[in-house]
Amino acid sequence: MITGVVPQIRSTDMEKTVRFYTEVLGFEVEFNYEDFYVGLRAGTNVIHVKRVDDPDPSIPYVAEGGHLHLYLETSGVVAMAERLAARGIPLVRDVCETEWQTREIVLEDDQGHTLYLGEPL
Repeated sequence: MITGVVPQIRSTDMEKTVRFYTEVLGFEVEFNYEDFYVGLRAGTNVIHVKRVDDPDPSIPYVAEGGHLHLYLETSGVVAMAERLAARGIPLVRDVCETEWQTREIVLEDDQGHTLYLGEPL
């Protein structure tokens, strides 16, 4: 039985990526293996970050195709958009309501990964 899913993203600058996810998005470091592999937790959810030498090759493909790397569920999308703006974090797409009954924003992390933050309407 599968009990969870843990996505992995790649980073060429682990310190910067960890800072983005913890200070900007509110994740907590769950583990840090030699600054090569880090687990980040938000509530009951975890993502892994792997340090690599070259930028993630999927970044341009995802951006051009309107895809995403991570969809992060949250409450208070409007407040999150305001906090991001106050920190100077640009949004790829400002607060919008979708046909599938969510309120979402889209941004990029420090590496260029496309992140959707959404909540049900």
